[in-house]
Amino acid sequence: MRLVSLNLGLPREIMWHGTKVATSIFKRPTSGRVAVRKLNLDGDRQADLTVHGGEYKAVYCYSLTHYEYWRAELPGLELPLGIFGENFTIDDFSEDSIHIGDRFSVGSAEVTVTQPRLPCYKLGVRFQRNDMVKRFLASRRTGFYLAVEREGEVGAGDEITLSSREDNSIPVSEITRLYVAKTYNDFDVASIQNAVHLAALPESWKSHFRERIQMARV
Repeated sequence: MRLVSLNLGLPREIMWHGTKVATSIFKRPTSGRVAVRKLNLDGDRQADLTVHGGEYKAVYCYSLTHYEYWRAELPGLELPLGIFGENFTIDDFSEDSIHIGDRFSVGSAEVTVTQPRLPCYKLGVRFQRNDMVKRFLASRRTGFYLAVEREGEVGAGDEITLSSREDNSIPVSEITRLYVAKTYNDFDVASIQNAVHLAALPESWKSHFRERIQMARV
């Protein structure tokens, strides 16, 4: 894989349905090399730290190939790189091929895949569409978040190389499917029991899945 575009943005206030909203979803491609830190990239910052950012969401990645899907879904809408709020636009990946716990080297940094993206209403703010959050999640083209294992510098054009994969790892797409599923069968329960033992999956996700299993058993 290759880092096609490195996108950064700082918090700004905009109006949405008559209310001021602080958001950092407006990212723009940047040139040169940028430091990747434990909590974000230099020149990038999250607006609401209660739901965004943190060590498990330091960097957000989205696939360039998904842009073709959205051009067909949203004809006539301009889609500049970074419009999904991603820091890394990556040339070619699917959520089926990226697994929780995958460790990658990019530039001089080392990063680990932690979770898929669950969009909030600010994606709708960026696209100026009330239906965008629902459409995004339904598409299963979620992208994924990274934790920074080793700080370093990255730039557009850098290769992204898989360093290691956890035993019994689970694709990002499967985590999303399990999250949105209304009911679980025996296969799903087994998959969840595997997921909650993945070191890279944040505790908030594990707690959610444990609660779902308990509810399914009642």
